[in-house]
Amino acid sequence: MERANDSTFSGFILLGFSNRPQLETALFTVILIIYFLSFLGSGTIILLSIVDSRLHTPMYFFLSNLSFMDLCLTTCTVPQTLVNFKGKDKTITYGGCVTQLFIALGLGGVECVLLSVMAYDRYAAVCRPLHYMVIMHPRLCLQLVVSAWLTGFSNSVLQTALTMTLPLCGKNQVDHFFCEVPVMLKLACTNTSINEAELFAVSVFFLVVPLSLILVSYGHITRAVLKINSAQGRRKAFGTCGSHLLVVIIFFGTLISMYLQPPSSYSQDVNKSIALFYTLVTPLLNPLIYTLRNKEVKGSSVWHAAYMVAVATTVVSSHFCSSP
Repeated sequence: MERANDSTFSGFILLGFSNRPQLETALFTVILIIYFLSFLGSGTIILLSIVDSRLHTPMYFFLSNLSFMDLCLTTCTVPQTLVNFKGKDKTITYGGCVTQLFIALGLGGVECVLLSVMAYDRYAAVCRPLHYMVIMHPRLCLQLVVSAWLTGFSNSVLQTALTMTLPLCGKNQVDHFFCEVPVMLKLACTNTSINEAELFAVSVFFLVVPLSLILVSYGHITRAVLKINSAQGRRKAFGTCGSHLLVVIIFFGTLISMYLQPPSSYSQDVNKSIALFYTLVTPLLNPLIYTLRNKEVKGSSVWHAAYMVAVATTVVSSHFCSSP
């Protein structure tokens, strides 16, 4: 947003859930606990992927990248949200808003591409098991991950520039708990129809195209699994893909609700709830979904230690929050 039209501009005001102060008080405790647990879960997966030789596979290479993205996304949005919930000052600097917008957009795009890459990895594992390690060799895995990061953040540079160069005309109240493109467009004092059309087209590219590729991959996987005569073999094959498919449903479902919905189809409070789920709950669920059904991870001493820390922290936090 152009700041020249307001010489007193000092930042944005994140309204969050300020119309319901009692909700903010409760959310502060819940978000703090979930943030710690998601941070611990994602950090544990990254550590396991490095120190446990059994997990030096393409699947866990991609999963560690997904966990790193979750860490970055929650750290980008949650601390500022907690500060705004707890204190009276709900402002965020112009630079802080640009940073939030850039990182959130970039990581969202990277995850869309990476999940489609992980679907291809599962396709190779189930449909081409004898050639799996030849197909998913380390060089290709690295190239796919680098391409995902470059694609996501290249789009983020463009989207951030197009959004933050719109004239602001003194408006600085953001009806959200973090800086997001659709909400920022509402602050502009000019016609944003071109920006909205461009955002919709980009959303289709990053959501519909990867999701279509994922569905095609799982169509081939399903057909291959149904040809397996052994019931145990079918369960094992579906088990290797079920975790990833569940993450895909949660992730793409929330983003489609946020970016491909018709205008005014949801209230702003509903949009905030969806965004809260995407930025906080999804990073918490990803480690649980991928690890609770995996024998290699559950057998690791590092995972057991992290699990005990998480349980102890949850108990202590619950006791602290319930104390008068």
